[in-house]
Amino acid sequence: MTATPRGTSGPVRDVLSLVILPALAALALPAAFAGGGTRRWFGGRAEGQRAQAQAAKDAAAAAFYELDTAQRDLRISIETIMAVDDSPAARRAVSEFEALGRRIDEVSHRYIEAVDAHDLDRVDLEASVAVRARGELTAAKDELVRVKQELDRFGDGLGPLLDKAETRLARLAPAVERARQALRAAAGGLDAVRDSGLRADDLAGRLAALSPELTKLNQGAGQHGVEPTLERAERVAREAEAIRVEAGRLPEKAAEIDHRLVSLRTRAQALTTRAGQVDPVLSELRRRFAAACWQDLQQVPEQAAESVRQAERKLAEAQAARDAQRWPDATSLLSTVRALLNTTDEAVSAAGDRLTRLNAVQKDPQAEIERTRFAIRDAQRLAMAGRATPDPRDARPLDEAVGRLERAIGTLEGRHPDYWHFLTETEAVRRSVARVVAQIREERGGVGH
Repeated sequence: MTATPRGTSGPVRDVLSLVILPALAALALPAAFAGGGTRRWFGGRAEGQRAQAQAAKDAAAAAFYELDTAQRDLRISIETIMAVDDSPAARRAVSEFEALGRRIDEVSHRYIEAVDAHDLDRVDLEASVAVRARGELTAAKDELVRVKQELDRFGDGLGPLLDKAETRLARLAPAVERARQALRAAAGGLDAVRDSGLRADDLAGRLAALSPELTKLNQGAGQHGVEPTLERAERVAREAEAIRVEAGRLPEKAAEIDHRLVSLRTRAQALTTRAGQVDPVLSELRRRFAAACWQDLQQVPEQAAESVRQAERKLAEAQAARDAQRWPDATSLLSTVRALLNTTDEAVSAAGDRLTRLNAVQKDPQAEIERTRFAIRDAQRLAMAGRATPDPRDARPLDEAVGRLERAIGTLEGRHPDYWHFLTETEAVRRSVARVVAQIREERGGVGH
């Protein structure tokens, strides 16, 4: 909004060209009217009134020009804020500026009317007319000055918003340049990878997808807005940098996949050998222990062999994916192979571990009994610490643990004790006791009690 009122751009230009410029010229050439001019002067009093009216006109013209200039300058600030800030404070500032613009239109219109109403160059200008003109022009000038002061106060209050907007604008060019540099670096990284014999098709596709974004960045903020352009530049830079980094790691990833293929293939072969050793272990378990101690292991040899066969098939698929440079597929398949071999390893190990533990408890069941009793007694001492009687919430599960241990010991009687049941029961008792201990310590606020 300039100081020119709506619908009166012609008169404003006339005023600026016919009032301000002649006034400035008059200041520059004071001698032009010092004597011998073309005017006809009538008496001292009328001449004095005319001079005062002319001075009032010049002062009003100067005030009008200052207001117009201030409004134009402030409009630039408002447009800067509008370009990058859509906050409630920014919208309020725009609304206030528009209201000031309407006020400026009103006072400018009254000023123009006052100028147009009086021809101070008339040879027959009466003193009373000059007095009236001076009054109206002075009033117009005063209004212009007051509105200018309002405009100045409004401009002073824009400081924080304008600083924020200018800061964001200052970020725009560097952000766009960073995005362009990131794209160039990503393209260079891809070229280097391709030169090494790796295709990197997925990365090339991701880089190509950024091309429309680069076009919009080149079109500029004038077409797409400052804020969207800033966000686009930051996103493009971020994605291009990710592509560059991934391209740089691709040779290392290829080498890692090759290493994993060899390692997992070796591990599968070793598990095939170990799975073949499960049958002798099962034979000894069947010969020396009750059926309950080994029945759950019966399917281990068959399941292990099948798991290894599945792993070998997945390894072949992973090799094919690696040869085709389908890196995500190769990585996923290798993870599947690893999971299959881990499961097989656990199953094969379980048979040997079972035999080892059963041998130990058969030889000396008392060691397992004492280990469990010690855990119970330790928990009982903790439950009684600082108390005459234990808390029923602690005493009840500990009493149950004692009874459970005694029943487990009873299963060892007879010709074919179920040692595996005994072991699983004592382990379960120790776990329940550990839960009671943890609960007591938590309630007492620490482990030092």
